[in-house]
Amino acid sequence: MSARDSILGKIRASMGSPASNDDRRQAVLDRLADTPTGIIPGRAKLPKAEQVELFCEMAEQFGATLARVSTYGEVAGEVSAYLRARNLPAAIRMGADERLKKAGWETEKNLELRHGLSDGGDLAGVSHATAGIAETGTVAMMSGQDNPTTINFLPEHHIVVIKAADIKGDMESVWAMVRKKQGKGEMPRALNLITGPSRSGDIEQTILLGAHGPRALHVIVVE
Repeated sequence: MSARDSILGKIRASMGSPASNDDRRQAVLDRLADTPTGIIPGRAKLPKAEQVELFCEMAEQFGATLARVSTYGEVAGEVSAYLRARNLPAAIRMGADERLKKAGWETEKNLELRHGLSDGGDLAGVSHATAGIAETGTVAMMSGQDNPTTINFLPEHHIVVIKAADIKGDMESVWAMVRKKQGKGEMPRALNLITGPSRSGDIEQTILLGAHGPRALHVIVVE
């Protein structure tokens, strides 16, 4: 027996663990398969319509601007209105999300659509959120070609489209949704949780927008 095995054996003995790891390994596998959830706060346990209202309220509270449209066909018009109101160029960067292809871009003849990853030279980017968290006004952004992570962080203005039906009361429900949608072994490489525009108070406790990402977040809720 090696010195390592001897030391580990003494640790197991002091913990009352069996010599075999099979039972312990099975316990870990059972827990991973069961995916237990923690305590859900009461403010997240709301009827669906109230979850959407809370999400909108919290998103604005944390510095995002917000618009609500009835259909995906109205998204392009809202994006153009946002750019005009801020005197921004009529150009956006976005990925290959199938839902965004239904956003009525053909109605905005002067809007330039750029596709693929952002290299940092875009002033505005459009993404589609995987889900929203009502209790904090957070959007959950799944990485991939459909919605490149670079668009989440590099453009100064980040416009996020979210389907009202995808807004959940709490973070735990969002993780359950992602697991169900992707399945084990198919999870995205990253899931970014974004609450409001980027900000920092590191320098003299003065809030600075755009410190580590977009200085503005605009959320479009599709009813």
